[in-house]
Parts: sequence; structure tokens; C-alpha cells
Amino acid sequence: MSHVGIIGGGIVGLCSAYYLQKAGHQVTVFDRDTIADGCSFGNAGMIVPSHIIPLAQPGMIAKGMRWMLKSTSPFYVKPRLNLDLVRWGWLFYRHANDAHVQRSIPALRDLSLLSKTLYQDLAANGDLEFEWQERGLFMLYKTASAEHEMAEEADVANRAGIEAQILTSQQVQDLEPDTRVDVRGGILFPGDAHLNPTELIKSLLAHLRKVGATILENRHVLGFGKTDSKVQSIQTEQGSVDVDAVVIAGGAWSPEITGQLGLNLSLQGGKGYSFMLRNAQRNVRIPAIMLEARATATPMGHDLRFAGTLEVAGTDMSLNMNRVRGIVSSINNYYPDITVEMPSVEKVWRGLRPCSPDGLPYIGKMAHYDNVIVATGHGMMGLSLGPATGELVSELVNDKVDSMEISAFDPERFS
Repeated sequence: MSHVGIIGGGIVGLCSAYYLQKAGHQVTVFDRDTIADGCSFGNAGMIVPSHIIPLAQPGMIAKGMRWMLKSTSPFYVKPRLNLDLVRWGWLFYRHANDAHVQRSIPALRDLSLLSKTLYQDLAANGDLEFEWQERGLFMLYKTASAEHEMAEEADVANRAGIEAQILTSQQVQDLEPDTRVDVRGGILFPGDAHLNPTELIKSLLAHLRKVGATILENRHVLGFGKTDSKVQSIQTEQGSVDVDAVVIAGGAWSPEITGQLGLNLSLQGGKGYSFMLRNAQRNVRIPAIMLEARATATPMGHDLRFAGTLEVAGTDMSLNMNRVRGIVSSINNYYPDITVEMPSVEKVWRGLRPCSPDGLPYIGKMAHYDNVIVATGHGMMGLSLGPATGELVSELVNDKVDSMEISAFDPERFS
């Protein structure tokens, strides 16, 4: 049995701990904050095998430039003089093409389908509780241009083996009998699912503690004790912890950690916001992405969680209520009978999704260290891809990766 230090207590770090523990390893999780405040805790809760097209895709640069001119738009890059941001933007530009999309689809599809299968196992085996629901996902649209865009995306999905159904406005409404839906039409991905991320994180923490994992919160990693090819210890303000292997799953802060080991990881935090409508009188049954607004609605019991925006902001955690206002103003355009008021500041959650420039996560070993694994860069799909990443991390620690091919996720690909 080896001792694995996992840096980061988000969904990827906790899933890595879960599968490493099941494989017989001792695990210690280090998190710079209280884990309940992290990015995984308040996200939209969607499990999306449908999302096989990376963020870096044709047309995204032009669309992003238009959105950036409006303070309430769904996409924003916070202007700042920063070489890492310039490098990230250049790499994003280089990968926003059809060839990259075609290369990425099989890798994202296989990772997503593996993760969904693992979630189904987790929901059935009794270790965790997280309100697992397999009701699919709507992509709702109101304009002819979005209808055309989604018809093409549905065709891509179907050809890749991911079922996508094109629905009229009436067909959408028939599937949502409890509230009115005002749309031109929508795409239904019946293979998608959703869960309650707050309950998942709480349940993972409780289970890991029960089986003997060590969870160290408010531990800022300052450095490493290392030889030429191995990391031997993780150093924090509270002292040093000896380890046999290291997993770097620090989300948006991962570049600070990998930089201490000589890897300049291209990554930007994509800030998102969410808030809850408690005891919704008219709830939705099927989670939805409101396409033009790039906002989401997810039922969670009697509540309804709204989330959205992508604000490329590094590690800036400040709250921009204009972004929230954009989410609020879009909801009644799609669900006119659901009354949503602007939430107070203290009721708004925000988190940083770790976004790679090509839209693919980083999963793999570092080139110059035999026992350091990087697992980050999942963008807006960290929750969706968490179990698959955790399983792959466990296989990497055991030096035998057989669940799927992972070369597309090489953490050194931009070195």
C-alpha cells in the first residue's frame, strides 16, 4: 500500500481519493480552503455525455468578442496584463478549428461515457448518496440561428453514438407539463443525467473519512521535497507530509502547484455563478441549458438551481452581480411562469472552473517526475467527468491504464 497525497478537494480530487482508497492506497487530501466552498459544491449538477464538442471550436472567437461588449453577457474575459492569459488566448485561437474538434470528440465521448457508468455504479452500490436522476438534458433555443446550430450539433452527436432528438416547441412542452416553456424548439439528449452536487461532495467527504482517508482543509501547499525524478513530501505551513505519489487536482490554482515542479500549465479560471430558487412552485422536470443565454436550470428536489456565465478571470474570486443579473433576466424568456427575483449577494455562489485552452482536461503523469499525476482542466465538466478521472488517476498510480486511451489529455502537450 502506498501513500498518495492529493492536492485539491474538489470533485476530481475527492473522486481520485475514492478510487485510490478502493484500490488499497492510503490517501491524504490537501485543500487550500474549506472544501464546502469549492467549485464543485454549487455547480449545475449536470452529467453530460452529450458535451463532446470542446469549448475551442470554430466560431467561438467571434462569438466571444460579441459577448464581451455587454456586461451581462454569458462570456467575458477580464482585461488584465498577464502573460499566462495571453498564452492561453493564443493557444485557444490555434485550436478553435474543425480539425481539433474532430480529434477531440472521441476522447471526450469515451471519458464522459466512462464517467456516467461509474456514477451509475456509485448510485447503486450504497457508498454515496447524491440524488441521481436520469432524465436527460434539454438544449433550448429561441432563434432560427440557434436552431440551425443545434441541428448541426445533434447530427455530430448522433454520428458519434450519442443520441440526440430534435424537438418542436410543442414536443418540449409535452415533456414539461408543470410549467410553460417559451421556445422555438430544443434538442433532447436522453442519455444525460443530473444529481445534487452539494450532497455528493458531503457524501464523498463522509465516506472518505469513514474509511480512513485524511482530509486536511485550509492547507496551502508551499512546495515539495523531491529527488531528481520523484516527489517525496508535500510541504505546507503546518508542516511536511511524506508521500509515495502526488496527484495535482487543484482546479484553477493548479498552475501555481505544477509551476513548483517545472511545468508551465496553461490554465485559466472560468468563473461561474449559481443561486437557488427554494420550494419552486413551478419546477422543471428535465435539466436545461438555455442556449442563447448560456444559463442552466436544474431541478434539485423541490428546489431549482440556476447557473451560468463563463468569466475568464484567472483566480479572481470577486463577485460581479452584473453576471448574475444576466442569468436572472434570461430565465423568464424561457420559463415565463417561473418568477425569479435578483438574489441577494449572500445567496449567490461562485466558483472557478479550470479551463484549458483546447477544451480538453489534463490527465496524466508529468514527464520529469515518475510519481506525479496531473488531473485538472475539466472546464465546466468537472462534476460530469470526476469519477472517470478518479478511476484513471488510480490506474496511473498503479502504472496500468486500461479503462481508455488518455494520450489526448497529456498534461505536457503545450510544454
